[in-house]
Amino acid sequence: MRDAYSNITVRETLPIATRTASANGTGVDRYASGAAFQDALIIVHTGTITDGTHAVDVQESDDNSTFTSVTASELQGAEPSIGAVDDNKMYVVGYKGLKRYLRVAVTASGTTSGGVYGASVVLSNPRNAPVVHP
Repeated sequence: MRDAYSNITVRETLPIATRTASANGTGVDRYASGAAFQDALIIVHTGTITDGTHAVDVQESDDNSTFTSVTASELQGAEPSIGAVDDNKMYVVGYKGLKRYLRVAVTASGTTSGGVYGASVVLSNPRNAPVVHP
C-alpha cells in the first residue's frame, strides 16, 4: 500500500516534559516491527520556554548503547538551539545516515525554570510494508 499509514511510524525519543537539565532520549530502532526503515526525520516540538538555552544533538548508534553525534553531512537542516523566543515551535531535521538507532540528546545551560519540549523520530520508507503499528 502506498499511503502514509502503511509507510511511516512515529517513535518518541525524548518525552515532552519541563526540562531544566541536560537529557538523553531513548534510542529509536530503525528496524521497528521488522520493517527496516530506510529514512528518518527528527521532530522537536516546544511548548513554553522560559529561560536558558537547550541545544539539540541528534545522535546515532549501531548497538543502542554507544551513541555519537551525527555529522552535519548526514543531516538535512540544522539541529536547533532552543531559547526563550522559541515557544510553540516545531523543528524538523532529516537523517541520511545508516546507523540502526537514533536518539535526541539535549544540553541545557543557563536554566532556572527551563522549558517544555520533546522529540520524536518519524521512520519512513520501510523495506517491508505495510507497517504494523503498536
